[in-house]
Amino acid sequence: MSSTTPSQEAVPAAAILYIFAAGIIFTCLDSSAKYLVLQGIPPAFVSWMRFVEHAVLVLIFFRGWRNPALFRVKSIRFQLLRGLCLFGSTYFNFYALQTMQLGETITITFAAPMVIAALAGPLLGEWAGWRRWAAIIVAFIGVLIIARPGFGTLNPGLPYSILAMLSYSLYVLLTRRMAASESPESLIFFSALAPAVLISPAITEAVIPQTPFQVLLLILLGFFGGVGHYFIILAYRRATTAALAPYPFLQIVWMLAFGYLFFGQFPDAYTLLGTVIVIGSGLYVVHREHRLRMRS
Repeated sequence: MSSTTPSQEAVPAAAILYIFAAGIIFTCLDSSAKYLVLQGIPPAFVSWMRFVEHAVLVLIFFRGWRNPALFRVKSIRFQLLRGLCLFGSTYFNFYALQTMQLGETITITFAAPMVIAALAGPLLGEWAGWRRWAAIIVAFIGVLIIARPGFGTLNPGLPYSILAMLSYSLYVLLTRRMAASESPESLIFFSALAPAVLISPAITEAVIPQTPFQVLLLILLGFFGGVGHYFIILAYRRATTAALAPYPFLQIVWMLAFGYLFFGQFPDAYTLLGTVIVIGSGLYVVHREHRLRMRS
């Protein structure tokens, strides 16, 4: 077997390190966004800046002036729709971070595998069996434990966090549908270019950062997003999706640590319990899909 062929028995150390690095970088992205929106910079502007910078970095990295594959698309409609879904995921997440903790938002995001499994049937013809539906229901219970509706005041950021997770789920489903017909370069580029262009008219005025630190964080948003996605690509070139499935969930560790160190926040016992339930359900869904693929 070639040394570059992903193995389902042993996960290369480099792949694990890339996943770890991506988790830390995405945590830096969310932490930077949380700080900026708490400083009064609108989430829409923060999201827009993230995608403008990401598009410029991809254009430079792939040398767009000499790489026509970057602009070659089969369906511009689906490319734009996919980009809007990614923008929705980012915007709603940044909006939720105004009132929610980092650990809470990432836990809601980890419910995405269950939503994807549920929507894959009507959208892609990949119907979920009763075991996966059971995992979906359990994950929903975990989200309810975090939200605790009817017990005190509902966090106003929770609906936005759920919308962010749903937007991300649609983004993944569109990516799965388009991967066979669109080039990887175009998928990476248009996922940043589409929201950067389409949302520009809604950004009626530029928001001037008040401190050099705010300027630095705004500049770093695109870097964090672009490099994080690039590390994910490098990781999955070296190992299978199933082999790496448990490791992205370790991002919850970085999110809890950053939330405590930089914002003085730590989730309560109910949130931690809901987190364990959601992550456990997600791991079961990934494991179940892996076993089905091995049988077929």
